[in-house]
Amino acid sequence: MSMSLPKIEPYALPGAGELPASRVDWRLEADRSALLVHDMQRYFMRPYTGAPIPEMTANIAALAAACRQRGVPVFYTAQPATPPPGERGLQADFWGQGMRAHVDDDPHVADIVGELTPADGDTVLTKWRYSAFQRSDFAERLAAAGRDQLMITGVYAHIGCQATAQEAFMRDVRPFLVADALADFSRDRHDQACAYVAGCCGAVVGTATARAALAAPVTAAAL
Repeated sequence: MSMSLPKIEPYALPGAGELPASRVDWRLEADRSALLVHDMQRYFMRPYTGAPIPEMTANIAALAAACRQRGVPVFYTAQPATPPPGERGLQADFWGQGMRAHVDDDPHVADIVGELTPADGDTVLTKWRYSAFQRSDFAERLAAAGRDQLMITGVYAHIGCQATAQEAFMRDVRPFLVADALADFSRDRHDQACAYVAGCCGAVVGTATARAALAAPVTAAAL
């Protein structure tokens, strides 16, 4: 069994008419939300040969810009290229050395891609396991900012993004998976992640819907 990331063939991102119906009718609100840019590091982009990365990256960048303009917190996860010995735990059984095996040929393998460079005021969380909440103070930071909604973007949809959505739900933080601001090993995997979240632990929206929510005026009830 290969422990390396698979080569990922191009595929089209899901459109607005292709999103699964959620079991909940949650409404995304700027004053309650935060944005997570999940694992958008050079290493995780290596397997892609083109689509959907340019479109997905542009959608994340647009969401991040809208969040910063509105004062919505922006968080990133980034896994360390050379974690301490033993720190990878069971992930090593599934994925081997991960980034460590590529540091010599690409010293910047752990960098967040240039199009999504964090801005001043953004928070970069060190990522240790699939979920962004594991071994981090992410939950505490969200609570301190008064945020109980989380827009999730990045890679890979059926692994870390889905795991983060599940854990957000279990912490009473409403996850919103932004379907066209995600990427995965294939369109089937992508769709499976969206369907799982929509049916079990969150809402699935498109970038246009999320941006419209960020631009909407704060309602009187929210003041």
